[in-house]
Amino acid sequence: MMRRLMLAALLLGVTTLAEAVTSYTDVWSDVNEQGWGMFLVQSNTFQFIAFFIYDSNGNPTWYTAHLNDVDGTGKTYTGTLYASTGTYFANPWQGYIINPAGTATFTPIDIYHATLTYTVGNIPTVTKAVQRQTLTPLVLGPASYSGSVSGTDTSCNNPADNNNAINGRFNLTVAQNADVSATLTFTFVDTTYNGMVCTWTGALNHMGALYQIAAGQYSCTMQGLSSGVMTAGSLESLHPTGQGIEGRWVVNKSTGCVETIHFAAVIK
Repeated sequence: MMRRLMLAALLLGVTTLAEAVTSYTDVWSDVNEQGWGMFLVQSNTFQFIAFFIYDSNGNPTWYTAHLNDVDGTGKTYTGTLYASTGTYFANPWQGYIINPAGTATFTPIDIYHATLTYTVGNIPTVTKAVQRQTLTPLVLGPASYSGSVSGTDTSCNNPADNNNAINGRFNLTVAQNADVSATLTFTFVDTTYNGMVCTWTGALNHMGALYQIAAGQYSCTMQGLSSGVMTAGSLESLHPTGQGIEGRWVVNKSTGCVETIHFAAVIK
């Protein structure tokens, strides 16, 4: 019995943690200061950051930082900044030396923007506004996918409309115009929502490894029901995966409900 209770507690902890983690893996930079930046790779609640910056003489230099989620909320990552020296790259490798050189903190503002603060020795603290750095267009479509949604309806005018367990299966088609715009059409095939068609369409905002439709048009229709167009919402964190596509949307509905939906799908 004790082993089963311990296992249940462990599984509950893993589930809660997984739901709280947002990945900030990307290239980050200050759009007003092109020429320097950082590579951030996140593993669960740990972040490894490599800075490409310049020393007091204008020569390229780099530091690395090992950051941890300080309180489990994903709102602040902080840790030690390291300086490294090693073997000249054209010589046979003879090792390297790494020493603590300061501290660094990465504070997300939203999925796309953050504040970077770091210190090196006795140099005054550096604070920068950074965002995901866009490279090339991401390919979402034209393509067809199959997947599932999970989400909630909260803050409804009628509390009876609140729903903490929205779940459904869908077929998805994506039409994309490069980095300009996209239309996502979700056709539900599960028992609860069978036949319902939900569509997102609008201009794409491309930031790093993610897309956003910040002011698109969202509508859901099914036999006997038409929700109309709801523009008070956004499609966030939209991106291709190695096998498909995923993202989430948040919509303020006419019933007062705030609909938050996470979705993931594999390509057909």
